[in-house]
Amino acid sequence: MGSFNILSIAGTDPSGGAGIQADLKAFSALGGYGTTVVTALVAQTTTGVAAVHPVPPEFVTRQLTTLLDDVRIDAVKIGMLADTGVIEAVAAALDAYRLRNVVLDPVMVAKSGDRLLAAEAIEGLRTVLLPRADLITPNLPEAADLLGEDEAADLEEMEEQARRLLKLGPARVLLKGGHLSTGDSTDLLVEPDAPAVPFTAERVPTENTHGTGCTLSSAIAALLPQRAGVAEAVRDAKSYLTEALRRADDLEVGRGKGPVHHFHAWW
Repeated sequence: MGSFNILSIAGTDPSGGAGIQADLKAFSALGGYGTTVVTALVAQTTTGVAAVHPVPPEFVTRQLTTLLDDVRIDAVKIGMLADTGVIEAVAAALDAYRLRNVVLDPVMVAKSGDRLLAAEAIEGLRTVLLPRADLITPNLPEAADLLGEDEAADLEEMEEQARRLLKLGPARVLLKGGHLSTGDSTDLLVEPDAPAVPFTAERVPTENTHGTGCTLSSAIAALLPQRAGVAEAVRDAKSYLTEALRRADDLEVGRGKGPVHHFHAWW
């Protein structure tokens, strides 16, 4: 089996728990070679976001074309995009280079509650990027934002919202149920004309959950070229994240919500 090159298009996290830093760790832990295009410089730690400095769209384009003219990319994880100009730059590159295995994590708000996507850019995310994604991985608040609805309160409402998200154009939706007040954590994978597939894992008793969304989506992207199908990639990515959460308290990073342990299998 040859090597797989995975691209993260996202913002930064100096504390290393989220954004492109988390993506690179997840890619590496799961056998992918990580590459990156930076969309925003984010001053953040485990306690919150202090400032966001978006990268100009033309420089995002320059990063993308320079990389893609040289390196074969087998899967793409898209995270924080900051504003409409960056969204359009990324969409143009997806089309021009016919990139595949595109996993879009619609990052809007950080775990700390800080907004990472300009409110006026949500429409661009909805109409420009969702139709270009092979899989989107919203949590319940993000799904509600994209649909202009209240958050789903149970698995039945989750499936209904996931199917409404499908109508916006993505090939598949993995709607994450971590915000439900249930004893376990169930995500639903929904495709057109097929039953929803649940992925259930225990709720790990840890406060160190910084970057869980980034880590799951990047783990799926790393595994898509290595697995027979999307469901298998999602299953193994969720197992990886669950163990990373179980081992999160082994780390001592920051005074807030610390990161998950990306290299739990190695340390």
